[in-house]
Amino acid sequence: MEELTVEMLDTEDKEALIDEIMNRYGQEVLKLVFSYVNNRAIAEDLTQDIFVKCYQSLHTYSGKAKLRTWLWRIAINHSKDFLKSWYNKNVVITEEEPINNTTQKELVEQTIIQKEEDDQLIAAIMKLPVKYREAIYLYYYEELPIKEIAQLTEIGDNTVKTRLRRAKELLKVQLEG
Repeated sequence: MEELTVEMLDTEDKEALIDEIMNRYGQEVLKLVFSYVNNRAIAEDLTQDIFVKCYQSLHTYSGKAKLRTWLWRIAINHSKDFLKSWYNKNVVITEEEPINNTTQKELVEQTIIQKEEDDQLIAAIMKLPVKYREAIYLYYYEELPIKEIAQLTEIGDNTVKTRLRRAKELLKVQLEG
């Protein structure tokens, strides 16, 4: 998939442009936001907010970073702002979605075992503090290089490496215990 360029962004039809950005990056942004908030409904709402911010700020995009990096920076900041917000700290969400929506009767035994292990790993990752969860998600799920993670999160390369190492140690303790 070809990266959108500054020339492509310099169009009069901003609605068509934001549609293209949402089509290309919507699922990625949703997954990224979910990795912070651990709630699908809230992640969907925040993702909509992020694309509204993107639309309103398109004129500020200079092209120095990739559009995806710029968009992810907006998403990360918006997610962190939400986590610090009054709403997040004081409103209790009572209805949770079930983690496993597939009917296990249709799956072969090996697939079931793998799914359960994956669910345990995801649950363990979601229990990590945000700074470790963020590093794990960006490195292993989005397969970003350490330098790009450092740029996105505005921390040093060595800090990213330390967070990854520490996150793996915490996950090992959780999964073995």
